[in-house]
Amino acid sequence: MMANLTGLTRGGDEWTPAFISEINQGECIGCGRCFKVCSRDVFELIERDEALIDDNEDDFEDDDFYDDDDEFSDDTSMVMSLKNIMDCIGCEACYRVCSKKCISHVPLAA
Repeated sequence: MMANLTGLTRGGDEWTPAFISEINQGECIGCGRCFKVCSRDVFELIERDEALIDDNEDDFEDDDFYDDDDEFSDDTSMVMSLKNIMDCIGCEACYRVCSKKCISHVPLAA
């Protein structure tokens, strides 16, 4: 079994940082709480349509996707995206403030 990267708190307690691995953009409401709490510029808000295109590039053959009653047809709909994933320090503050719990983290193998 491989050990995970660990650190020490100021008080000397051992802790295992868990680094961001993905955002479930289907659950994200674009509130910006994770962006506000992150000190490392890991996140950015993008238009939900851009996120859908990035996630489902092969699923856009049907013109009915953009029907007027589609829940994502609103031009102001935003969603969080990962901007600088490699700058994550593993504090998980973003997960703790996320009301939808749509941010996933994993420990790093040492």
